[in-house]
Amino acid sequence: MRHTISVLVENKFGVLTRVAGLFSGRGYNIDTLNVGPTHDPVLSRMTIVTHGDEATLEQIVKQLNKLPNVIKVQNFSEGEYVDRELVLVKVGVDSKSRAEVMQITDIFRAKIVDVQPKSLTVEITGSGSKVEKFLGLMQTFGVLELTRTGQVALPRK
Repeated sequence: MRHTISVLVENKFGVLTRVAGLFSGRGYNIDTLNVGPTHDPVLSRMTIVTHGDEATLEQIVKQLNKLPNVIKVQNFSEGEYVDRELVLVKVGVDSKSRAEVMQITDIFRAKIVDVQPKSLTVEITGSGSKVEKFLGLMQTFGVLELTRTGQVALPRK
């Protein structure tokens, strides 16, 4: 089962290493990890996506709460949060396919951020399902390069 965990931490040296070490030391995998400062410069928010059963998740949350510099841990369940991901994808195009890629980009409200003779680089942000659908359509044109930020999330409440 997929889980999204938000961890509010002090913005200090070594905190990321301790959190990552907790996961690797116990054999838990991190699917995505995103870290950035919050509106308060002394705090950072980590959004971690991982897989596991409820017992594994409970153990992860307990262990995170024990780490120094961890302020708050939230396990987001379905519908309690808003999430987004940013993807940059370079797609191979020729004179025939360029217009079709541009049309699909418009439909998904994505942006073309670079144009080259044989490729277009597209920026898309949205939920995981929107991004996956877009990338599936781009596969037919040939994905040359791709990078993803990983999921970021905030609670709805």
